[in-house]
Amino acid sequence: MSDSPSKSNGLATEVVDSDTEAASFTRDDFMSLTKARLSMLVVVTTLAGYIVGVRTGLGPFSGWLLLHTILGTTLAAFGSAVFNQLMEVDADSRMKRTAGRPLPAQRIPPGVAFVLGWLLSGFGVVHLGKMVNTESSALAAVTLVVYLFIYTPMKRRSVLNTLVGAISGAIPPVIGYAAAAGAGSDGIRWELFIEPGALFLFGLLFFWQLPHFLAINWMYREEYVKGGFVMWSNSDETGAATGFRAVYYSVALLLTTAVPPFIGLSSWWFLPPALLTAGYMVFLSFRLWKFPDRPTARKLFFYTLLYLPVVLGAFLVFVT
Repeated sequence: MSDSPSKSNGLATEVVDSDTEAASFTRDDFMSLTKARLSMLVVVTTLAGYIVGVRTGLGPFSGWLLLHTILGTTLAAFGSAVFNQLMEVDADSRMKRTAGRPLPAQRIPPGVAFVLGWLLSGFGVVHLGKMVNTESSALAAVTLVVYLFIYTPMKRRSVLNTLVGAISGAIPPVIGYAAAAGAGSDGIRWELFIEPGALFLFGLLFFWQLPHFLAINWMYREEYVKGGFVMWSNSDETGAATGFRAVYYSVALLLTTAVPPFIGLSSWWFLPPALLTAGYMVFLSFRLWKFPDRPTARKLFFYTLLYLPVVLGAFLVFVT
């Protein structure tokens, strides 16, 4: 009988701690757990892909179809972000810039995050399948598989993880593009994935991500080492190797953006803004190669953020 008050007090303490933990999980924590700001990139590129699909004749514009496409894709992106952070709690806790995230800071139990991740991912993929089409749902599922089961574990094993991550990051505009075709008959219309518009959007996003992440990687290379991640720039103290890679992939981006007018995917008016914007990225990457320092890397990083909406906007204007 004498143990009863002690047990009761312990139970009460657990309940209070649980309630306090739940109460401390704020809207900002949800935004951080789902990487909501990063997911805005998914919204923008999915929207762009859908409009390109409509403009190239895959199907008529439908506001409801677009809404369902963005909703499903965004929820799947939210879910993948939750699972990614669940898989990297220990690494995030060792890095200053990520230690304050909800999971390493213990503001949300891992079990709750796991259920949330499943709900978001599952609903997103199923919603695309039911309300959009099979192709967009399949692409969302492939994105989840590549991001969670290949890219995330690979970050601790191989520097090639950045290339794999860029594959998953380049799929959302193709989801939007395929969605523009609307619902089809039974089966997957594989030809949608190799349409010129789909391939261009994939290539644009793939090559854009590489200078973007190289700049981040070099600026925070010490943090990545602490987290146990194997990245290109970890041992690149001078920044020369990182800068060279940024030049290489920026040139690849420039060449990719020059393609649409030559294959009839856009008018020739797209070529000047495409070459000018990508050419400036090549210049900034060259600066990082020859004069590597943190301010130069930051300029490249921030320019990549400006570049994408500008070049996508120009392409949407001149796509044929």
